[in-house]
Amino acid sequence: MTSLLPLLIAVHVILAISLVLPSIVLPFALRSAEAREATAGAGPGRLVRGLLWLQAHGTLVIGLGLAATGVGLLLALGTELFARTWLLVALVIYAGNLLLAFFVQRPNLRRLLGVERNEAAWRAIARRQRYVSYVMAGLVGSVGYLMSTKPVLW
Repeated sequence: MTSLLPLLIAVHVILAISLVLPSIVLPFALRSAEAREATAGAGPGRLVRGLLWLQAHGTLVIGLGLAATGVGLLLALGTELFARTWLLVALVIYAGNLLLAFFVQRPNLRRLLGVERNEAAWRAIARRQRYVSYVMAGLVGSVGYLMSTKPVLW
């Protein structure tokens, strides 16, 4: 099992980032899509369509893969997990980020896509969504920091 540990960690990290990436990037991609639509009259670009598809269809598959690799990592670590406080804190931060993505960002992005072209309302919702994205990106960065530095917390 220890020989598979680096591969398991790599797959787990890639899936973890893939799960929250659409929620973080989509408000910014929609902003550029809005500018493109205003000038060209075209629909959303490939990036926006891809992120929307990933958020709508890929979440379950990515989440299941993340859960499977997470269980594998927990089995590999065993009780040693409780000795790594930085890892426990990172897991709590990541869980909070997932809750934020699922219960705040995702529903509001869907609402944003459904808002008719009332420019003031659309801009206000889009601005709030970008702020949520900043918070989510900061949380992902803090998890990355904890994973990279492995500080002794207590």
